[in-house]
Amino acid sequence: MTPYTDRILDRLTRLHPKKIDLVLDRIQHVLAALDHPEDKLPPVIHVGGTNGKGSVIAFLGAMLRAEGYSVHVYTSPHLVRFHERIVIGKRASGGSSGGPIGDAELEHVLGACEEANGGAPLTFFEITTAAALLAFSIH
Repeated sequence: MTPYTDRILDRLTRLHPKKIDLVLDRIQHVLAALDHPEDKLPPVIHVGGTNGKGSVIAFLGAMLRAEGYSVHVYTSPHLVRFHERIVIGKRASGGSSGGPIGDAELEHVLGACEEANGGAPLTFFEITTAAALLAFSIH
């Protein structure tokens, strides 16, 4: 991770005084300012619950990739590096085999989300989720 990425992530953690604030208005505003990247995604599978999410995601991803699908994954929290949260699937053009988002692209999507938010209160999870949706919409 570059020092610039670290500074962006640090700023984003300070946008909202709470870690969790269960209101959708804030993220809906940011997604609208980003031209609704969530509407540009292929079908999505949401995996929630207390235990087994990582295993379920691994099994589903393996099955879908075996059938030729590109599989993006957004998870939280990360284990070692923030980049692990946003995994870009294999590009249809056959270029990249996919993997964790790169520094330059992460900085781009985080910066775009920060700009779209305009300094308004937004939880870290909300703004990083918007960044993942934006990254996925680009691919």
